[in-house]
Amino acid sequence: MQRIKVLVVDDHAIVRDGVSTLLSLAGDIEVVGEAANGKEGLDKVSKLLPDVVLMDISMPIMGGLEAIRRIRKGFPNVKILVLTQYDDKEHVFPAIQAGANGFVSKTSASSELTAGIRAVFTGESYLSPSIAKLFVEDYRQVSSSGGKSDPYEELTDRERETLKLVVEGYKTRQIAEILSVTPKTVEAHKTSLMRKLGIHSNLELIKYALRRGIINM
Repeated sequence: MQRIKVLVVDDHAIVRDGVSTLLSLAGDIEVVGEAANGKEGLDKVSKLLPDVVLMDISMPIMGGLEAIRRIRKGFPNVKILVLTQYDDKEHVFPAIQAGANGFVSKTSASSELTAGIRAVFTGESYLSPSIAKLFVEDYRQVSSSGGKSDPYEELTDRERETLKLVVEGYKTRQIAEILSVTPKTVEAHKTSLMRKLGIHSNLELIKYALRRGIINM
């Protein structure tokens, strides 16, 4: 029997330990490594070449979205299953757009996690029921509004990453280092996202992020 090699990327050690223990009970799944953030996860992918990466979204140093994009670009054959506490469309849709093959909420049953791993490993997409419901609701909302979309949906993945880092208090140069871009590019992303959202100050950005659940107090 071929064992599915899995890399667990989450900034909480207790979560990594719990997931690893759970997956050890599945005879066809083997946890080959763990990482505490996206950057470490990217390094582990290049060294371990797992079949599937279990990726959290909100992590320090490098978040899950940026890690997903880089893994997808550098290791297109590696499957990515997002495993996170966030099951709202502000987190789900960007992860799918970044290249994730599936999405499982941490509140899901353990059987959903193993089912998700097996599904993406075989080339299928996987969304736990609570996540799939978001897509149905979003479709209905867009249809009922005559096709008008939420301004947040117009942001690029990089603009969303920039927004999150800005409201978390990171300075321009710090954001540039995290995203591996120039400070000028960061400022360009910030200007663009503020224009799209109709926001004119950092204070307004913070209030917006709190309303959308992008950050928590």
